[in-house]
Amino acid sequence: MREKVAIIGSGNIGTDLMIKVLRTARNLEMGVLVGIEAGSDGLARARRMGVAATHGGIDELVRMREFQDIRIVFDATSAKAHARHDAVLRQHGRQVIDLTPASIGPYVVPVVNLGEHLGAPNLSMVSCGGQATIPIVHAVDRVARVRYAEIVASIASKSAGPGTRANIDEFTETTARAIESVGGARRGKAIIVLNPAEPPLIMRDTVFCFSELGDTRAIAASIQRMVADVQSYVPGYRLKQEVQFEPFILEGVEGLKTSVFLEVEGAAHYLPAYAGNLDIMTSAALATAERLAAA
Repeated sequence: MREKVAIIGSGNIGTDLMIKVLRTARNLEMGVLVGIEAGSDGLARARRMGVAATHGGIDELVRMREFQDIRIVFDATSAKAHARHDAVLRQHGRQVIDLTPASIGPYVVPVVNLGEHLGAPNLSMVSCGGQATIPIVHAVDRVARVRYAEIVASIASKSAGPGTRANIDEFTETTARAIESVGGARRGKAIIVLNPAEPPLIMRDTVFCFSELGDTRAIAASIQRMVADVQSYVPGYRLKQEVQFEPFILEGVEGLKTSVFLEVEGAAHYLPAYAGNLDIMTSAALATAERLAAA
């Protein structure tokens, strides 16, 4: 039997996630799409596709008959709104998957640490840059201890809506913390670039890991395995070129610098293919919910 889910947020991310649930989910069934703008394209599309929809926000959601059958709720709104949504949903015993950078629950990257948090009431999906790069930091760290990791996420300006732009500070802070707590780096730093190029370019991510000395072949193999793992739910995730290595000295200690260059092409379910930054978030959230439902 499939688990019914609700999605709060009828913008680009929420609508794309809804379509993924309808088209590709194995263990999930779409229950309700929730928004606050009556005329949003997402709500109109939900109704055309036979999905219950409301523009009354979370207050209306908990009053709906459909809410009784829902155990998992995705929040694709904003960090500020999520705090209240989480409080309300906890009162009703629902499990929340947070696609905002609110950081209320533990950070989760499906291929790295989802198994540790299956029972958590709130699971934070970190950020698009975090979902793309933290697996690589972890892949290096499981071979050679990462002392410092820096990631640069470059996304098309057109793919950054009002919610993304309003949460830029939270993006960098949340991603940096998760590079450390999930990726394993002692210190982490995150940078986001909104690329205004026309035509828009797909998401590009650069990962620099400064680690203890290690076997470069083993590190490259670990990265390749991790890329394949992420591709199981984000097919457009790939290495842009071969992994690069060079020696370095950090604070007087000899080590190894690993440079990894990635690109993420979206599945174009609802969003353009260049919006890989949004696609990797919805894909990671979907993979997380599938695992929760199966468990």
